[in-house]
Amino acid sequence: MDIKIKKVKNVLLDFTAPPSKSYTHRALIAAALSDGTSIIRNPLYSDDISVTIEALRKLGVEIKNKDDDIIVFGTSGVLPDMGDVTIDCQNSGTSLRHLATFALLSPSKVTLTGTARMMERPVGGLCDALLQAGAEIEFLGKKGYPPLRISGEFEGGRIIVDASKSSQFISSVMICSPYANSPVDIMPKGSVVSRSYVDITTSVMRKFGADVYLTPDKTWHVSQSVYCATDYTVEGDYSSASYFFAIAPVCKGKVRVKNLNPESVQGDRAFLISLADMGCIITKDEDSVTVECEKDITGVEADMSSSPDIVQTLCAVSVFASTKTIIRGISHLRYKESDRIEAIERMVVLSGCDFESTDNSVSITPKELHGFIADPKDDHRTAMSSALIGLGTGGVIVRDAECVSKSFPGFWDELRRKGLLEE
Repeated sequence: MDIKIKKVKNVLLDFTAPPSKSYTHRALIAAALSDGTSIIRNPLYSDDISVTIEALRKLGVEIKNKDDDIIVFGTSGVLPDMGDVTIDCQNSGTSLRHLATFALLSPSKVTLTGTARMMERPVGGLCDALLQAGAEIEFLGKKGYPPLRISGEFEGGRIIVDASKSSQFISSVMICSPYANSPVDIMPKGSVVSRSYVDITTSVMRKFGADVYLTPDKTWHVSQSVYCATDYTVEGDYSSASYFFAIAPVCKGKVRVKNLNPESVQGDRAFLISLADMGCIITKDEDSVTVECEKDITGVEADMSSSPDIVQTLCAVSVFASTKTIIRGISHLRYKESDRIEAIERMVVLSGCDFESTDNSVSITPKELHGFIADPKDDHRTAMSSALIGLGTGGVIVRDAECVSKSFPGFWDELRRKGLLEE
């Protein structure tokens, strides 16, 4: 499916943020381990979430849909023996990483596999942590990468995690830690990229009754317990909302996005700080955020080490600035659904701007812009970011645009309803 984007000026738009993918994933894991029936309200329905739901079912968890809610019949951490189980995680790195630790709570022998790109995404840091925790891991291809077969038990204790490539390595261990055979102390080795996502994990765990806290020596301690069945409502997603916020500076005008928690721990709220630094006016209400921009914007310097999912959105906005933008702390973008630093370069250069990169940064110097054909290479965030440039320049065609179903299936429908696409 190809999508043609048309140039738009002087907007006045209202959107509703879709539910958070990160919160939905974690709520499903916690609910599957809880002591009764949980209701997950306002969940995200997307390709990645479908992967997690089907995987949990394969591991013996009963999950049903009722109206727009997800009903999860918890196991109290006692999973049935399903024999040898193979789970195709497709292109969902979040699913594969969270399921890796979940597999230790199952008596089944679990094989995790996925797409060709998934085979290129490292999980060595997570697997090293799981080996400390009592896992037996067999790499079926290249060492440190999927596919892998997991068995053993979650013994617990002190676990050192190298999360320099993904904070999901910590989140995966953490969210299953209440069910380890002994209390768990998770000590990060070096820096933790995308640290805010660990805060999301902690938030969900506490909602389901877990005792988890960060000690003075920067170790996460998780006590043994059983998650309580919970009526849980998923909050709106700042990552997805960023594409709507960006329309204000790209097209000039005012954009309000509803279904957002202004006090959320989501690190992608940092996008609003960058927009304010560029010259936008940000207004927050009880459940919405408004971005207004009537004048030219300037470039910014930003550290996005805790907010990887908004880097491409910020890059798309930066091509419309009057000065250079420099974004640092992003070396881990090489290991996402695509090599996103390479994807940013492709998008920026095709639009007419200058681009430079180092191992951990990119810089974008605006030039005269023009349309282009965007091949997102099956990366949802590349597709949506390219669309933003199209709204400011016109003449952008996004190939294979259906890849947005990974995180935001309704993205193109939202733009179409607002008259932002060429028909």
